[in-house]
Amino acid sequence: MTHLHPVQIVGAGPGDPDLITVRGQKLLALADTVFYAGSLVPEGLLGWCRPEAERIDTRSLTLEAILPDLIARVHAGLRVVRLHSGDPCLYGAVHEQMVALVEAEIEFEIVPGISAFQAAAAALKVELTVPGLVQTIILTRASGRTGIPAAEELAGLAAHRASLCLYLSAHHAVECEERLLAHYPPETPVAVCYRLGWPDERIVRTRLDGLARTTREEKLTRTTLYLISPALEAAPSRSRLYHPEHHHLFRASH
Repeated sequence: MTHLHPVQIVGAGPGDPDLITVRGQKLLALADTVFYAGSLVPEGLLGWCRPEAERIDTRSLTLEAILPDLIARVHAGLRVVRLHSGDPCLYGAVHEQMVALVEAEIEFEIVPGISAFQAAAAALKVELTVPGLVQTIILTRASGRTGIPAAEELAGLAAHRASLCLYLSAHHAVECEERLLAHYPPETPVAVCYRLGWPDERIVRTRLDGLARTTREEKLTRTTLYLISPALEAAPSRSRLYHPEHHHLFRASH
């Protein structure tokens, strides 16, 4: 009986081939077949694959078209990687794939990846949780064709004035700006981040009341993350964690 390898659902990170995890890199090097969306995963990431590995670009395919080919390769005893941009737990339509694999009685593993919001914070050289200023990060998106639950409407989330990371929303920039301004001050700093980790990465800083204008001027329609946070212009501050007067299990008082 042919040994069946589990499908490896791997987070590719934001785009830079160096920002994939070591485990993800190793699995790509072992893969016989890699399914990936070429519109979201740069070709450079496939450089971790063996030259003879099969590469299948799924950007124009439906799940119904992908699954039979994926399952057939698993049943043939091949090592299959499903390569997702960013981290598989965020906006990757991974849930429906997992359901299908369970129904087909195929094992799978998920390998996490760096998400765009993390890459954005690193590129901007900021911490999104600054003591005394902001301690919460919200990851969300605009309500487009897919829709979002009523309890997660953007205006309601904005009331927290947290570090808000807005995915998949460039087509709704005007609406997003209006809803965020219901609670954030207009001068709240914003970073408009296009194709993070790709060779043509572009980051533009603006104010919240300039979010829609910047999107229009930069001609952005996709692959854009908005980072809205007072942390982007945080004044110098000191965390309690490493303060000499802060004592804990690993640093006793004297």
